[in-house]
Amino acid sequence: MSDVPSASAEAPVKVFLLDDHEVVRRGLRDLLDAESDITVVGEAGTAEQALARGPALRPDVAVLDVRLPDGDGITVCRELRSRMPDLACLMLTSFDDEDALLDAIMAGAAGYVLKQIKGSDLVSAIRTVATGQSMLDPATTARLMHSLRDSEAAKVPEATRLAALSERERAVLELIGDGLTNRQIAKQLYLSEKTVKNHISRLLGKLGVERRVQAAVIAAQVHDQGHAGAGANPSAAAASSTAWTVRERSLGVAPGAS
Repeated sequence: MSDVPSASAEAPVKVFLLDDHEVVRRGLRDLLDAESDITVVGEAGTAEQALARGPALRPDVAVLDVRLPDGDGITVCRELRSRMPDLACLMLTSFDDEDALLDAIMAGAAGYVLKQIKGSDLVSAIRTVATGQSMLDPATTARLMHSLRDSEAAKVPEATRLAALSERERAVLELIGDGLTNRQIAKQLYLSEKTVKNHISRLLGKLGVERRVQAAVIAAQVHDQGHAGAGANPSAAAASSTAWTVRERSLGVAPGAS
């Protein structure tokens, strides 16, 4: 990874650290501050601290622990990126968890690495995501997405559950499927973030699922089921056929990859 371009000495990569273990944060800070083109601008030990401090520091890269005492780094990633769309989030975890990896992808993370990674490789990963590149392997991403779709295909939501959604909840569900954050959904629907969170909580309960990513898959199915009659409405069918393509492109997956 030595060919990855690094920031110039005049504009070092600004990094923010989030980990609930002080020893880990100190080790990361010492490792990164030893690099001339990287500077640690701040750190946090909880999700609450990260959301309070991160935006004010305007980092280029946020290295986020996945599991936290008051939440998780994936939610922090989603919220920070809603405020700083150009922020590159690198998830750092001790666990090789496919569910967490998929959630990180849906939250817009630029990379996902294990804490067993060598220090030099972590530095290279930070430089990589800082240039706008991804540390998510496309083949792994594609496999996860197809696996999720295949598993959900066997459990097509019952019409009664979908019918239970209000018109507003259906609109929120569709935007979840498009990968929008709560803040973006609120802006598009002219609602408060709190109202959006309440809608999401209710629609998850009505659909019988617990996780936002499951709702995203159901949203894609709604598109497919609603436009099954392609011949009757070509424009609608075209929108349906591109629904997953849009999602896959946003995740760095080539359409049709397997």
